[in-house]
Amino acid sequence: MPGLILQSVMIGGGYATGREIVEFFLVLGPSGGLLAMGVATIVLSVITAISFELARKTKSHTYHAFFGHLLGRGQVLYELGYFLMGLLVISVIASAAGEIAQKHLGLSASFGTLGLAVLIGVLAIYGTHLIERVLTGWSLLLYATYFAFVILYVSDFGDDLLSNLSQPVDGEWFYNGIKYVGFNLSVIPLILFCVVHLQSRSDALMAGALAGPLAMLPAVLLYLPMIASYPEILGAAVPSDFMIDRLDMRWMSLIFYLVLFGTFVETGTAYIHALNERIAEAQRSNGRKMAFWQRGVTVLVVLIAANVLANEFGLIQLIADGYGTLTWFFILVFAIPLLTRGSWLIFSNRENDHA
Repeated sequence: MPGLILQSVMIGGGYATGREIVEFFLVLGPSGGLLAMGVATIVLSVITAISFELARKTKSHTYHAFFGHLLGRGQVLYELGYFLMGLLVISVIASAAGEIAQKHLGLSASFGTLGLAVLIGVLAIYGTHLIERVLTGWSLLLYATYFAFVILYVSDFGDDLLSNLSQPVDGEWFYNGIKYVGFNLSVIPLILFCVVHLQSRSDALMAGALAGPLAMLPAVLLYLPMIASYPEILGAAVPSDFMIDRLDMRWMSLIFYLVLFGTFVETGTAYIHALNERIAEAQRSNGRKMAFWQRGVTVLVVLIAANVLANEFGLIQLIADGYGTLTWFFILVFAIPLLTRGSWLIFSNRENDHA
């Protein structure tokens, strides 16, 4: 379950539009991008496994509690970066959701954005248990849709895929694999609520090890038809649109974009749910309980701010500039402390595996 939840949260800001895959992988050339994806999968598994075990051992099921153990007073640095990344990711998905509604579902862009807000609001208000069920179920639907899309696309354009794989490899594939994980690091602390199901160290490490492949498999599936569209697809604002238009199958287009819209709901829900849990945690420490309406207000405020950001900048600029800047921030405040201090906290005081 944790790996499927990670995939659900990661996809909306991580690769759903395909633009992120272009920026981090396809620019390296088709083969170089595959190598970078392999690096990203391994590094993501290692970091997720350590994160899950540290969260399990310290009983940290919110990002605030987790970074309290990892960074101490420095946790405010993560909170700042988390808020900026969340705003950026939700800006990207709000922009893409409006475009999908208008271009592919026959609805207005405003209706798409409003629908996104309502669905995120419902999930965020009703909390963890509903979110776990929806994210896991939608992940399975996503896998089925992506498999079908790849089979259909490759059956038509498979010759281009094979010929493009023979092109030279860019030497920065290892570097880009690390960078890709860096900008996705912010999603890992958002799913620590599912660590409550992990009863032992072996459970936590195994769940983390599987999380990398489960999270990256849909990205690889989407990447294969992108190789067949190389190099024309490099300039597409939304590469998923480019491929669906090229495939020219109305029924597949409808299913693909409905599922894609759902992934935006998943990602937005995770960021806002984590923010709500942080606010609820602060209120509990003061002897109060967070009301349902307050959770709804959080959704409204964040989505309004995200829409302003999306309208100010284009999708390509948001992904290329915003993600690139925050990538190194999360490597510094999360990855490096986790691999050093986090590993020390886990292994310096050996415990029974079921403790």
